[in-house]
Amino acid sequence: MASFHNYFGDLVLARLLIQRGMAVVYLVAFLTVINQFKPLLGERGLLPAPDFLRRTTWRETPSLFHWRYSDRLVDAVGWAGLLLSVLALSGITERCPVALSMALWLVLYVLYLSVVNVGQNFFGFGWESMLLEAGFFTAFLGPTHTQPTIIPILILRWMLFRTEMGAGLIKLRHDPCWRDLTCLYYHYETQPLPNPLSWYFHRAPKSMHRFSALVSHFIQVIIPFFLFAPQPIAAIAGALLIAQQLLLIISGNYSWLNWLTVVLGFSAFDDRIVSAVIPLHTSALAPRPLAFDILLSLLAAATIALSIKPALNLISPHQVMNYSYNPFHLVGAYGAFGQVGRERYEIVIEGTTDRVITPATQWHEYAFKAKPGDPHRTPPQVAPYHLRLDWLIWFLPFSVLVTPSGIRVPDYSRWFFNLIYRLLTNDRALLSLMGPNPFPNAPPANIRALFYRYRYTTPEQKRQTGAWWSRQLLGTYLPPMSLESLNRL
Repeated sequence: MASFHNYFGDLVLARLLIQRGMAVVYLVAFLTVINQFKPLLGERGLLPAPDFLRRTTWRETPSLFHWRYSDRLVDAVGWAGLLLSVLALSGITERCPVALSMALWLVLYVLYLSVVNVGQNFFGFGWESMLLEAGFFTAFLGPTHTQPTIIPILILRWMLFRTEMGAGLIKLRHDPCWRDLTCLYYHYETQPLPNPLSWYFHRAPKSMHRFSALVSHFIQVIIPFFLFAPQPIAAIAGALLIAQQLLLIISGNYSWLNWLTVVLGFSAFDDRIVSAVIPLHTSALAPRPLAFDILLSLLAAATIALSIKPALNLISPHQVMNYSYNPFHLVGAYGAFGQVGRERYEIVIEGTTDRVITPATQWHEYAFKAKPGDPHRTPPQVAPYHLRLDWLIWFLPFSVLVTPSGIRVPDYSRWFFNLIYRLLTNDRALLSLMGPNPFPNAPPANIRALFYRYRYTTPEQKRQTGAWWSRQLLGTYLPPMSLESLNRL
């Protein structure tokens, strides 16, 4: 037992950091549910959840909403999740008996699982599954008044290993620019939602970009193996992984992906490391109930069984990323930015009050909360909050064929047509997810969408004009549409 203890160290403070960190991430996630679910997925949303529920079963997509769906129930789920997150953050949930503490964390998991499994495109991001998996296993850490156990800590380290290794290997296998160390020439300019520092990162010397890519490979492909080494080696590995995530946090907006990975990084620490940095202290702890230890053993066995497919995925030449092998989003495959765009394309939506379009028609641009639009607007910092509509708009240009003679749009997403319809009716709920409404008094008569190439301005252009972006019109993504023309589709 002494050698076992020396290998892993004391875990009381590491457990505390994980629980508080998970509570913060849950809190942000349920805020997005409260603010965004109904305009995007509610009864009058862009992809109505009731329609989706009619096409699926509980076995395929476990969710409370299979029992019944209403926008009021969504509000109840969102506010219940927010309240439980606050209780977990305050530590109240950890003062309960083991069974009750575990149950409260599992309720958080079930509530968010219910949302994600009906969230379709708008909740189809890898960090949704990551939050569900990490949240589920956090429930088994035990309240702070009991002796901690290594089993859930090791499971979370295994999740961190798969997250980092998956991201590292998908880069090396997919995009050649990661192998020749040039991906960062483009990444900061083409990433989904740049922040105020992204322009400056992009303007760093190319030698620094190549060095950064090399360091990234080392941290994501080599360092994760040391998460299972004795202390203090495991803690050093965790600190390096956290340092990289902090760098990603200050260079872009990736929702809570990086923050959640930081929380997973805490699983690599022991109490000596934590107390040396943060003035936290431990108190007397009660032993764990025997039934809880038996449950943890069963949890370990189930996790090993569920790990076979994601482990094989890591060594597969056909590796997938952000994939769940079960509808409960447990022990999945993760990864990010296996492919990096070389050009940034943006869809800019405009409206006019003119019913008849002429060359003299004046068009007014719709702004989003974070997506690049007005070249002079400073990119905002929004993460760890997740702007789901902005992210989905960023994906749309990927399906557009860009040629020297113009663009070709093979098809339109159903939710995009619904978005245009909501703008043509000045839908207040939908407009709350966007920037200032250019038509506050009456809805526009026609909407169109233009297709631009965006590039960061040069330092000289930025000094002279104050613009962050320059943009070039490449074509029309969506021709002018009125309510009448939409209804004819």
